[in-house]
Amino acid sequence: MLLQTPGRQRAAPASLPPIAWRTTGPVAAAVVVTLLLLSPWYGYHRDELYFRLLGQTPAWGYFDQPPLTPLLARLSTELFGDTVVGLRVVPALCTGALILLGAAITRELGGHRGAQSLAAAGLGTGMFPLLTGHTLLTQSADFVFWTACLLCVLRALLRGDGRWWPAAGAVAGAATYNKHLILLLLAGLAAGLLVTAGAAAKGPRAVFAGRWFWSGALLAAVLASPNVVYQAVNGWPQLTMAATLSEPVNRIVFVPMLVALLSMGAFVIAVAGWAWSYRRPETRPLAIAALVTILLGWASGGRADYVAGSLIFAFVAGCVPAATWMRARRARLRTVWWGLLGSSVVGIAVALPLLPLPALSFSPNEVSRESVGWPQFAAQVAAVHRALPPGTIVITSNYGEAGALNRFAPGIPVYSGHNELWHQGPPPRTARTVVAVGLPPSRLRTRFTACESAGVIDHGTAVANEEQGLPITVCSGPRTPWTSAWADFQHAS
Repeated sequence: MLLQTPGRQRAAPASLPPIAWRTTGPVAAAVVVTLLLLSPWYGYHRDELYFRLLGQTPAWGYFDQPPLTPLLARLSTELFGDTVVGLRVVPALCTGALILLGAAITRELGGHRGAQSLAAAGLGTGMFPLLTGHTLLTQSADFVFWTACLLCVLRALLRGDGRWWPAAGAVAGAATYNKHLILLLLAGLAAGLLVTAGAAAKGPRAVFAGRWFWSGALLAAVLASPNVVYQAVNGWPQLTMAATLSEPVNRIVFVPMLVALLSMGAFVIAVAGWAWSYRRPETRPLAIAALVTILLGWASGGRADYVAGSLIFAFVAGCVPAATWMRARRARLRTVWWGLLGSSVVGIAVALPLLPLPALSFSPNEVSRESVGWPQFAAQVAAVHRALPPGTIVITSNYGEAGALNRFAPGIPVYSGHNELWHQGPPPRTARTVVAVGLPPSRLRTRFTACESAGVIDHGTAVANEEQGLPITVCSGPRTPWTSAWADFQHAS
């Protein structure tokens, strides 16, 4: 395959392998159905409760994130019902779309039915695709955006059809309404195109001279511009959140977490896929892009799942040489399949709500652990609130608690200093009595004339999550007006 050069369109590429609908379609459908059937198990995750709460007041942006995921939460509850099942229809569909897009990349790279089936099976049993398909998280849609953008770029490079650059730009611009991490991918792609000499006369860098490439870049910038305006007007809150989310421990666990994103077997295929992509001049820019984004993710102190789209690309690319290897060694075909699926068993058990509740205390899956006990939490706080004078408010220590009370005890006025919710305060000046949840009593006593304990959170399960054992404190008599005291309650995480 020749690379596109400015001023002329290359010849049409050789015919692609047939789409393996008979295998990839059923895999995607089976995963979606399984996720929907398991969706009511455990319960809401704290992030889902937060997105549901933010979705009640749609905005161009929020302190800690762009508007898309809260908007998806709002649309889901409107269309499918205000239940945990209704909220999780969208993430299940996102995982189904991810499987099909991943298989499409494998096909674009020349993978036949066996390779496409391997890609679908690996993504359909990968730990993070299942986790983000079971729970509405910002990564649920982000995986789809990254993979769709990579598919468009791959088609622009391999087919020599510059019209795929605006398509890639449209996807990248739309992705900024979900997470700004797509900028890491764009930086990686730019680096890959710049540093690659390629096999053709002018190499991949020649795309910079084409009008389609710059049309795509302009389209991405135009679509993303409302996000830039929001950030500029509001003091660039994303920089504050990025600094908050960057932790040294993330660099330590980055590589183990990267291996666990899909499965050990899939990671081996991904490494082979990266090397295979790098050796081919026409795909070398994408191989470099994948490596650059992963290195940027590590250097920034972010979590490995922030750049999981690059690992997914390497894996689905690796399915092409893996399938070729299997065809040449038919006797070892079962070994590869069982190696891939067998190494996914632990990830499946961890990602999906399959473990008994006592085992969640020891599970590495924080999402499942923090999806237990919210109705009991809300009932306990509501009972304390009912025993107090009219006009009493509740202040929570995090957005999950505020979201749980909004969902399960909607009549209680709730405030929180956590992330975007701080900007929805302060409480009214008439609020003289407060039920404080999760806030240190010693800190509260400096702000109120009287504080007394009302117990600790006990959601009645054997799961030792972040909420279990937090203090509930009743305070009265604010020492200063809420307009000046509210700044002390602000915190980002």
